[in-house]
Amino acid sequence: MRSPGVDVRSFGIMAAPLKNFFSPDLVRRLGADIVRVFPGFPEKLFVKRASSGLDALELLDRGKHIAGALGACLPPAYPDAVAVLLRSLGSEHPGDELVGAGMTPFFYLPHVLFVAERGLDDFDLSMQAQYELTKRFSAEFSIRRYIARDPERAFTFLRQWAGDANAHVRRLVSEGTRLRLPWAARVPWLDANPERVLELVELLKDDHSTLVRRSVANNLNDLGKVRPDLAERTCARWLESASAARRALVEHALRSAVKRGEPYALQLLGYGRKVYVSVENVRFDPPRVAVGGRVAMSFELRSTSRASQDLLVDVAVHFVKARGDTSAKVFKIKRIVLRPRASVKLQAKFSLAVHTTRVPRTGAHAVDVLVNGRPMHAGSFQVIAHRRSQQA
Repeated sequence: MRSPGVDVRSFGIMAAPLKNFFSPDLVRRLGADIVRVFPGFPEKLFVKRASSGLDALELLDRGKHIAGALGACLPPAYPDAVAVLLRSLGSEHPGDELVGAGMTPFFYLPHVLFVAERGLDDFDLSMQAQYELTKRFSAEFSIRRYIARDPERAFTFLRQWAGDANAHVRRLVSEGTRLRLPWAARVPWLDANPERVLELVELLKDDHSTLVRRSVANNLNDLGKVRPDLAERTCARWLESASAARRALVEHALRSAVKRGEPYALQLLGYGRKVYVSVENVRFDPPRVAVGGRVAMSFELRSTSRASQDLLVDVAVHFVKARGDTSAKVFKIKRIVLRPRASVKLQAKFSLAVHTTRVPRTGAHAVDVLVNGRPMHAGSFQVIAHRRSQQA
């Protein structure tokens, strides 16, 4: 199984500065924390081992490298080593939210990796260690190894934690059991037993913390990709006599299904009826854009109905891929109530910037306006090579 990853988006920061966060200075701070509670710790040796070769490594590899140095310098017996680490921990998260926390919580990434790599044979002790670590960072990735090793034993802890006073512990119950947690290894047992996951998130669907409810929505969103039938039944049931907070949770949970135009999701959210509209006065500015540029789209949506219509309007751009085929990316636009025979002007912007996860390709990019999930062709814009590429 792959080593646990870390979704830096949860903390509202970018990966590049985070990579640099794991520096020799951080290593020295970590060593000083351990010496404070365990005077016999070989601090100089740890700093030397953990700092050596650090600059050449990427984010996760830096955390694993430091965790390896911890393993070499802490007491050889795992229970003794993890006891030292737990005594060295600092303050818990000061509030319920992660966004805006900056890089500070990532100080504990090596600790989480240490438990993930070395603690499986001391199951209960390691579960308790992750309980403490998630109050300061997040154990959503490391805990998946424990679910894979002994799901029933892990779920005994998770059911208990669903009622914990700490929102970050309750979030771990939902986030750690997601079927498609970004950048994380899949857990076959979770895929085979989604009903068991639902038993956990059922306990959290009305949690008072937005942090927890957002995680539950993500969990249910993942379920919709794997078992849409089960997601549909769950969302429909949760919408019965739902509070405003629970309805917002379900709407967030259905976001991917709505982008895919799944009829059940649109129906549940009140956008399942046939639409009577036309797309007019479409304009792309500029109609030809170089790789790295941006395109602004404007269009008019006109009602052809004698009744008002509740409309969910999105735009799908069919980006050209390396082999010449296309892949649609949906951009959220607006929810509107369109009066009889009325029209509304709408806008969207698309970036052709080069990213590590997506490189724009030249060629015609078709664009559809999606109205309640139904595609209506709106035209296309042309992507051309960057001038430097042309000159080369």
